[in-house]
Amino acid sequence: MYFKKKIGNEGEDISVKYLKTNGYKIIDRNFYARHGEIDIVAKQDKEWVFIEVKTRTSDAFGRPIEAVDNLKKKHLLNTIKYYIYSNKIQNENIRIDVIEVYKIGERHVINHIKQVI
Repeated sequence: MYFKKKIGNEGEDISVKYLKTNGYKIIDRNFYARHGEIDIVAKQDKEWVFIEVKTRTSDAFGRPIEAVDNLKKKHLLNTIKYYIYSNKIQNENIRIDVIEVYKIGERHVINHIKQVI
């Protein structure tokens, strides 16, 4: 399990660098609530972006986005609702994205999928 956590953390770090390079402001990381976790909360212009990061070292078990199934989406939505409520951002524009990170040795490839839900 430690290996998976380490790869996941590296994928999130890579995603944060990518987002900052592309004009996003990172607001929060690893926000935990009873329903689940939000990997990254960012802002782009006036839009709040909630980002799920999925990192893989191969596609042997499918694409990373395939791990964001209906149950994961439900947990993510409930956690986002709680985040919005607890941070009093009810009247803001939001978007939910997935960032796939393929890590092959020291190289990585990023696929940013916008508005997945």
